Amino acid sequence: MLMRSEPFTEVNRLAQQLFGATATGTWSRPTAMPVDAFRNGDEFVIAFDLPGVDADAIDIDVERNVLTVRAERRPIDLGEQSTVQLAERPLGVFSRQLFLGDALDTGQIDAAYDNGVLVLRIPIAEKAKPRKITVAGRQQADQKVITG
Repeated sequence: MLMRSEPFTEVNRLAQQLFGATATGTWSRPTAMPVDAFRNGDEFVIAFDLPGVDADAIDIDVERNVLTVRAERRPIDLGEQSTVQLAERPLGVFSRQLFLGDALDTGQIDAAYDNGVLVLRIPIAEKAKPRKITVAGRQQADQKVITG
């Protein structure tokens, strides 16, 4: 139902470790966000970690079967008197693109954001749900009933 679309994630992670690059993203080079995905009954649930991001800074798009989630974490404005002593939290743009299978009803996505976690609930499409098929026997017009 879900395919990852980020073949260079491990390469980027390794480069950040080797060269000390920051995890800050821009609109042209977004940073990926951690995600969990699972099926829960008749729905598919995807949870994205976005701590410190305002709900109005989250953008969710679906085009065909491609789900794109973008979010931006901006620095806290403490005024001109503040100086940075330590900055480990990544700032900038976070982005994730997932390919959703045809078994999902992308027209009915429900999104909720609470405690830094964005949860998307996507119902399983009716055509993909298991169903029972009855088998009918064929009646012949000249069928004879034999009784004994």
